[in-house]
Amino acid sequence: MAKTNPSNVARQKRVKRIRKKIVGTSERPRLRVFKSARHIYAQVIDDSAGTTLVSMSTIDKGFPEEDEKGKTAAAKRVGILIAEKAKAAGITKVVFDRGGCLYHGRVKALSEGAREGGLDF
Repeated sequence: MAKTNPSNVARQKRVKRIRKKIVGTSERPRLRVFKSARHIYAQVIDDSAGTTLVSMSTIDKGFPEEDEKGKTAAAKRVGILIAEKAKAAGITKVVFDRGGCLYHGRVKALSEGAREGGLDF
């Protein structure tokens, strides 16, 4: 039997609880955030079609890694870049999905960067 991390199980419960309330549509897709120990990932998802429209992370080729010092600054840069990609795809309004994490630190920095980039949520 596989061992499970209690904090990961608790986060998965929070994800399910949040996803009951948040749904991304074609007019207003969902901006989903996932953070690991080293990296942060963001996706703009249309739940009605079940497709990812735009994605960006700190490990993507388009991310300038040498400019950023620290994970919070990198998260803000990811937010700005995903907003630019979303605007290029014709998306201006999104629903923010924090992915079971607290709205604090890197998650907050990513959302502030996305707002600076021109996304409305």
